[in-house]
Amino acid sequence: MTESAFNEPQEEFRTTQERVYYQVRDAILRGQFLPGKSVTIRGLAAELDCSPMPVREALRRLTSERALELSDTRRVTVPTMTREKLDEICAARVALECQAAEQALPFVGEVELEQLRALDDRVTRALASQDMQEYVTGNLEFHFTLYQLGRPHIILSLIESLWLQTAPLQHLVFQRFGVQELPDRHQDLIEAIASKDIQRVRTAIRQDIEEGLGSISAEELMQS
Repeated sequence: MTESAFNEPQEEFRTTQERVYYQVRDAILRGQFLPGKSVTIRGLAAELDCSPMPVREALRRLTSERALELSDTRRVTVPTMTREKLDEICAARVALECQAAEQALPFVGEVELEQLRALDDRVTRALASQDMQEYVTGNLEFHFTLYQLGRPHIILSLIESLWLQTAPLQHLVFQRFGVQELPDRHQDLIEAIASKDIQRVRTAIRQDIEEGLGSISAEELMQS
């Protein structure tokens, strides 16, 4: 891990603990924590320029979200992923994200559609150039920009937790095989949203999730 692994927060936080939580959470989503690698609390504190206490508290939150594991030796690792666990996460994401997208649908106008199209263009360019980090960032912003339109409360935090649990594994697969073969269902989703077709929206969301997570093989899980 290097200092560049952690983005500077885009907003002010009331406490160092909140800042550290945001930075570590963001680093997990961007693939800076990968299966098979571990770091220490003191090591993270040094990289984040703070004492071990806010790091410990931030990690406690992320552990409760099942994004990380904290061992008895105070080393931080990504939890092991199994096929059963991945299938369950995939099913949960489909249920929650379909609901979030449907909830957002009444709030999508022309301005919001143009924003989604711009984000999809960003994802398409990243796929074409095989830019893994840009793909991950654009894909994340596309989905959560849509979901946030529905003014969710409980649903969004649950979706974030599920993304945190799968992001390290997905990044590992991206590193080994690239992103050029990844499916992009965003155009189908945008067309469904524009026509206010709830069933098509749900189908596009389900296909996007299942084709992404479902493409991870048992062999890749064993190597993580």
